[in-house]
Amino acid sequence: MNSTSQLVSDAQVTQYAEEGYFVLENVIGPADLELLRGAAQFSMDRLDAAMEDAGVDRIGINAKGKRYFSNMVYQQRPELRSFIFGPVMERICRRVLGDNAFLFWEQYVIKAGDPDTTFAWHQDSGYVHENHTPYLTCWIALDDVTEENGSVYLLPYSRSGIKSYVKHLPIETGDQVCYFGSDPGLPVVVPTGSIVCFSSTVIHRSGANLTDKLRRVYLLQYSPEVIMNSDGTAPHGSFEPFLVDGKVATAHP
Repeated sequence: MNSTSQLVSDAQVTQYAEEGYFVLENVIGPADLELLRGAAQFSMDRLDAAMEDAGVDRIGINAKGKRYFSNMVYQQRPELRSFIFGPVMERICRRVLGDNAFLFWEQYVIKAGDPDTTFAWHQDSGYVHENHTPYLTCWIALDDVTEENGSVYLLPYSRSGIKSYVKHLPIETGDQVCYFGSDPGLPVVVPTGSIVCFSSTVIHRSGANLTDKLRRVYLLQYSPEVIMNSDGTAPHGSFEPFLVDGKVATAHP
């Protein structure tokens, strides 16, 4: 892949607009995979330490030894910036978001082998607040993803009939839930190094990891504008500019 190649096709841009998602298979090279995997264990250790200090097995939606949602890891592991603000993510953001893109959120989503590693139907927007512009989620597979180890399941717009934020209800695990129907969703089975791109308004879930190996995903989210908190007094999440008026504002090291 050279620096001028088109990573996201016109058909995929159309699919994103009409169905809310598209999939890029095998687009991350070995060096970037090594980089992203290198911080994965750090992200788990960081949460394990926090739970041990608190004397608990769960913090929010995290469950020790089962599932981990470790966010803003790049602030302690700045080497990740070379990917977050690198050429692969630049091409995706330009095609999906246009001339302006801000890093909104970054986290690892890691599931160990345990039946208690499902994640309920939700929109990513359901974890923000109602009044924001939909943003782009890039779900990056650091291991081969199968239905057995916890694939993500999507409800494309044509199946859910929903393209905007909907109200979510909390459940005892800390998950926010917005769909209680019978559609099982579209399983996304992809090889290591693939990126599932979907809108923050796409309803999705993930299954349990029923294998004896980790299922590691790196999640990057970009917004076309700074997303403010619910009362409009401060940014929600990160607000680091990536693209501003078509120019790269934050270059990787």
